[in-house]
Order: sequence, then C-alpha cells, then structure tokens
Amino acid sequence: MEPVPAAEPRVVGPALPEAVRRLAAGLGAPGDASLAEVALTQSGTMRGAPGARPLRFSARQRINLRQLAFTWRATMGPFGCVSVVDALDEGGGRLDVRLLRAIPLGGATDGPALMKGEIMRYLAELAWAPDALLANAALEWRALDSQTLRVAAGRGPARGEVTLRLDALGRIAEAAAEDRPRREGAGFVERPWRGRFSDYRQHQGRWIPCAAEVDWILDGHPFTTWSGTLRSWAVG
Repeated sequence: MEPVPAAEPRVVGPALPEAVRRLAAGLGAPGDASLAEVALTQSGTMRGAPGARPLRFSARQRINLRQLAFTWRATMGPFGCVSVVDALDEGGGRLDVRLLRAIPLGGATDGPALMKGEIMRYLAELAWAPDALLANAALEWRALDSQTLRVAAGRGPARGEVTLRLDALGRIAEAAAEDRPRREGAGFVERPWRGRFSDYRQHQGRWIPCAAEVDWILDGHPFTTWSGTLRSWAVG
C-alpha cells in the first residue's frame, strides 16, 4: 500500500483559494504553524444498519493538523465491553473491533477502499480541526460557489473527495460524498454518505460544532448511523 505522504505545515498563501482563507478565519483558525493536533472526546450512539439497535459509545480522538492522520478510540456495549479503533496514518487505514479488548469481532487493516474511506473521514471532520485548513498541504481545494467547497486528498484508488456546504454564518454545516466505501460483508461498497454539524461553540478561540450526525444513503433512503455530542476539545 502506498503510504499517505507527509506534508510540511503550510501558511496561508496565494495558492489557497480565498474561500478557504475566509472559512479558516471565520472559524477562528489563526494559521499558527506550531500547532500539531486536536484532541477531543465525544459520546453518542452508533448503529450499523437500518433497524439495528443503537449502541451508546464514549470516544476520544486525535486529529493531526499537518498530515492525513487521526485516531478514534471508542468503547460501547454493556460496561464498555466492545472497543473500536478507527485510524489513518502513514501506514494506511485501520479499523479494529474487539470484545474485552482481546477477542477480534471484525475490522479491516489494508486496501485502497479502507484507506479512501479513512481519508474521506479526515476531510469530513475538518470542522473539528479548522487549523488543518491552513496547515495541511495534502489538502486540495476547489470553491464551487460562495457556500460550497470541495476538498480532496490521496492518490489513485485511495483518493477521496468530500463536498463541504456552509451555513449562513459561513461555518461547515454538511460534509457529503457520493462514493464513500462502506463495509458490507467481506468487502466494501461505495455509497452516498453525509455528515451534519450544528451547535457551534467557541473553544480556544475557534468555532467548533458540538453536535453531529452521520447518514448512509442506501437505495435512496438515508439512515443515521452515528450521532454524537462533543464533550471536550483542545488544540496544541
């Protein structure tokens, strides 16, 4: 698997679309190249399929501001007996689900479909890491109109692209794609997908959404697979 290329921190420059500069400024990102990552915690519910019983989760996440990298660690189920690690780093993507942290229940560790999906997750979660708008040189931007941006990253079959739609205040309200890989059976199927952000509040001078929902659209019908609330957020 081709590793995710590392990138040097980037300051605002003429190559960055003006719409991206405005978005970063509106979210309170100052362009501080010394910052490395965001650390946050969440709680909420998840379900894998329409009609499935939602499971409560508690999670902590780190998002790299300079590279395509994050780690999301969650516990769910009775007494937190199920642990999940969802991650992207220079070695590729990783999804690991275990019972009592020892017994494998599922997941994936290799392949361009998994890597594409993890890259798309990173892109969609820029609302929680606004400093990456300026610091991550791996991000490729296009402004479609005053309220719509498209951001892409990666190469070849692992390349992912996400559309960001802004609200009336110029903040990220939705992240969407028509082709995010979804784990189905032993493989992946590309499906329409969207995330919605709301309840923006200030943390360390940034405007950060404290509520979010994620939908898969299966055969034209959306179902909410993830619903979460931000419990803490810090950048450093």
